[in-house]
Amino acid sequence: MASYNLKINGKAMQVEAEPNTPMLWVLRDNLDMVGTKFGCGIAQCGACTVHLDGTAIRSCSLPVAAVGNRSITTIEGLSETGDHPVQKAWLEEDVPQCGYCQAGQIMNAAALLNGNPNPTDEDIDIAMKGNLCRCGTYTRIKKAIKKAAASQTKA
Repeated sequence: MASYNLKINGKAMQVEAEPNTPMLWVLRDNLDMVGTKFGCGIAQCGACTVHLDGTAIRSCSLPVAAVGNRSITTIEGLSETGDHPVQKAWLEEDVPQCGYCQAGQIMNAAALLNGNPNPTDEDIDIAMKGNLCRCGTYTRIKKAIKKAAASQTKA
């Protein structure tokens, strides 16, 4: 076991873990931050998406030893009150059905809008391609992303 000083959701945290432990399990098992979900374990479904220095990454394939001094943001840290434009648009468009993939979808959408505040349909399709939704809410996801983008440009 090794000790790691991590910056998660703007807070300094220390954990003890094996160097190859995926961040997903550090978040869920060591830090009791269970908003980030396990889906496939091979970085193919997107349920475990978090931000690493603002970039969407799959936490199931990121070893804790590779994080270093970079900052991690989880769904819990996107907004303390749940009022991030993407979260608000998600509710307004009634996106979730089972909800399991939604944290990863929201984190990926937020990263997209951080880098591209006015994405086209094609931009959204490309950015969200790696996030799977078993319930098939892709049309509502796209509408919510567009709504969040529009609300950010008004602000």
